[in-house]
Amino acid sequence: MPRAPEARKKMYVLDTNVLIHDPNALLNFEEHDVIIPMTVLEELDSLKSGKQAVAADCRQAIRNIDKLLGDATPKEIEKGVPIVRGKKAEPLGKLLILMSTQHVNSHSLPEHLNDNKIINTLAALQNEHRARDIILVSKDINMRLKARGFGVEAQDYHNDQLLDDIDLLPKGYREFPNSFWDTIEKVETIQREGITEHILRREGELARLNINEFVIDQQGFVGKVSDLSESQIVIRDLHQHDLMNEEVWGLVPRDIYQALALNLLLDPDVHLVNLTGSAGSGKTILALAACIEMTVASKLYKRIIATRSTQGLDEDIGFLPGTEAEKMEPWLGAIVDNLEALHEDDENMTASVDYILSKVPLHFKSMNYIRGRSFQHSLIIIDESQNLTPHQIKTIITRAGNGSKVICLGNLAQIDTPYLSALSSGLTYMTERFKSFRHGAHIHLQGVPRSVLAEFAEANL
Repeated sequence: MPRAPEARKKMYVLDTNVLIHDPNALLNFEEHDVIIPMTVLEELDSLKSGKQAVAADCRQAIRNIDKLLGDATPKEIEKGVPIVRGKKAEPLGKLLILMSTQHVNSHSLPEHLNDNKIINTLAALQNEHRARDIILVSKDINMRLKARGFGVEAQDYHNDQLLDDIDLLPKGYREFPNSFWDTIEKVETIQREGITEHILRREGELARLNINEFVIDQQGFVGKVSDLSESQIVIRDLHQHDLMNEEVWGLVPRDIYQALALNLLLDPDVHLVNLTGSAGSGKTILALAACIEMTVASKLYKRIIATRSTQGLDEDIGFLPGTEAEKMEPWLGAIVDNLEALHEDDENMTASVDYILSKVPLHFKSMNYIRGRSFQHSLIIIDESQNLTPHQIKTIITRAGNGSKVICLGNLAQIDTPYLSALSSGLTYMTERFKSFRHGAHIHLQGVPRSVLAEFAEANL
């Protein structure tokens, strides 16, 4: 890709939330200049202390800025320090620290807010460099609106956004009307060790399939992509009756989508499973049932680690009496609720749940204390993972040690974290990034109403 001439190079001014969202954002603007206002450095400094996830990201961002600036003098920093991305790589773009300036004219925003200070500084910079494109990059939509209203160009940070439309996110299966085989001209079928596989040419709709995705049709055929190349695709023939009657810790799937999810959850060769879907689609109860089955019955794994992403978990879990598990229990009530649902037909449900909690190696962990750890032969359930940034979810997934499996659960329609959207969510990022990973898979579950009331509310509210 040819580099832009000096006059056409853009100047990107980063807001604090961009560096918190992605501490490596400085390196993602190619040959263009990156500017950090002094106000942003002050905000990073005020947020860097503590054990919160935000504090850790602030510290990482500060370290990255320090590494890029190196031993540069104040005059060199004012002119811009070349951004070096590797020892042998040629520098691309410059990093500048922008001092806040005094605004004596009336055309400025009141400076009692840091956002206003940044916008005023950008407006002054724009007057100074009229030949350059100066763009504010912020995850805060209101900050972007204020900047545009003040005459400063602003945009969202899109570097870790792999999709332009959430509808393009893979569902994990492709549905064919009528019969799937009506669309196939040539097939080679191989049977071995009780497994039937179909070798097809990878063309048309089949060219869009990824490894571990499913093919289903209205005639009851279910197939799973077990291998593929540029020209061929191998689909393993699965029996819908067997899938629908698979019982896991007393749980039987209620529709074909839950059956596909269980197939992936129980597959020892799939190390990362992402389950998305609306409330009531069965994400948590399927994951929990499969995890108990694989730890208690088949003993494929030694323990279950359950954690959940919420804004509250970014705060310290507190100094009041109680273990980490006891403090985490209110946040992970969904896990206990689903344990009760799995044993609601028992003679004494409470006793059954207490027995399971005492016998099953189920650990409730705060996300603050997952950093730096390595979990061996563990099943790691991350609930509400749509509220994680790509950087945060990568940090957690890399904690999976030898023989471990990660299960990410989330509803992309219910994002509660500021500055995150469905497109920039870590769950979306990992689903799209891992779609070609041989040991990863994703299923979007359809809504299965929990009650007549829930069904009516879903349709009418």
